[in-house]
Amino acid sequence: MIITIENQEFSTDDITQLYPAAMIKTGYNDEVTQISLEWIDMQEGNADVTVVNYAIFIHKRDRSVASFPYHDRVALEEALDALTGQLAG
Repeated sequence: MIITIENQEFSTDDITQLYPAAMIKTGYNDEVTQISLEWIDMQEGNADVTVVNYAIFIHKRDRSVASFPYHDRVALEEALDALTGQLAG
């Protein structure tokens, strides 16, 4: 099966991981790291956690990683809904 995210096509046979995440500041210079959406939901209202953006990550068999950033959670959820529609086929 072929899926499309932001006009890029991927064969599901080549994908080893596919997941959404929040990108947050680590507090060290401009460094950011991936955090699960569940964790970020538990941190709601925590002023020490700064979300930079949200993203969908695709890890492929060749060990490359594609990421698709979204400016807010709503845009991420819309992209995930579109992806779910493709996978449900």
